[in-house]
Amino acid sequence: MTLRTHLKAVTLATVTGLAAAGSAAQAAPSVVSYDHGALDTLIALGQQEQVLAVLQSGLPEYLTAAASGLPDAGSLKVPDMDALKKLQPDLVLVTGRQGDAVDELKTFTEVKPVGLAEGPYRDALETRVMELAALYGAEQQARQQLEALWQHVDAQRQHLPDDAKVVVVTHNAGKFSLRREAVVSELLGLKQPELPASVKAVKRGNRVFYPVSAESLVAMGPDLVLVVDRSAAIGQEPLTKGTLQQALAAAGGEQIRVKRLNPGLWYLSGGGLESTRLQVDEVTEAVKETL
Repeated sequence: MTLRTHLKAVTLATVTGLAAAGSAAQAAPSVVSYDHGALDTLIALGQQEQVLAVLQSGLPEYLTAAASGLPDAGSLKVPDMDALKKLQPDLVLVTGRQGDAVDELKTFTEVKPVGLAEGPYRDALETRVMELAALYGAEQQARQQLEALWQHVDAQRQHLPDDAKVVVVTHNAGKFSLRREAVVSELLGLKQPELPASVKAVKRGNRVFYPVSAESLVAMGPDLVLVVDRSAAIGQEPLTKGTLQQALAAAGGEQIRVKRLNPGLWYLSGGGLESTRLQVDEVTEAVKETL
């Protein structure tokens, strides 16, 4: 399916499902988003005036200017119900992070899930952007911005060595686990070395984790380890600079470089027009600086 055909299909399905009376563009719903990627997409599409409040708690730095002067809507996991009832948004955008709070939200406002779909990241991002654009009749602008984003990704990818081996890990309270980042592997095409037999999967509920140590990372033999610091993102003790680099060196991986990514951008956001571009740029710069 071509990009043009795909986007037309997404737009038609979205408008059909959401336009209860008249077109989605005419409705121009006021909105509160409990997903930062969806929020930065709305802003990129010129719909900031429809945003009634933002999540001031844990707000990623790249969104602070856009959030200036807006009321607080709570946090990613704990929506401020009292604030929302006072603001009376036409629409609240949610993901799985809001859990049981979604049921309460549905009692007084329209709720739209905006989590990224399974499957290829590029397709999932296009679908999400076009669904949001259809709410405001901004499909043409969305198509243009998606085309510009993919051109930017392709241009940045040209700066990367074909044989670079990169591993992404999450840091949480002094421990590390492998992290799948589609921006790194799918959009930029950076290869992750194979897992050694010593790395075993750990299942917690429906989620599967792959805990790694300095020794197992050395066994993988990457050129670069990118760190997403969950602890820092949620206001806990961050990873001390140099800690992982020293541990890798002690395990025989002196040649492996370590780069910490922006925790708010990577752990709390992503999947938006702006956040995806920022992530692509940060990874590209990290690879260029260290390899």
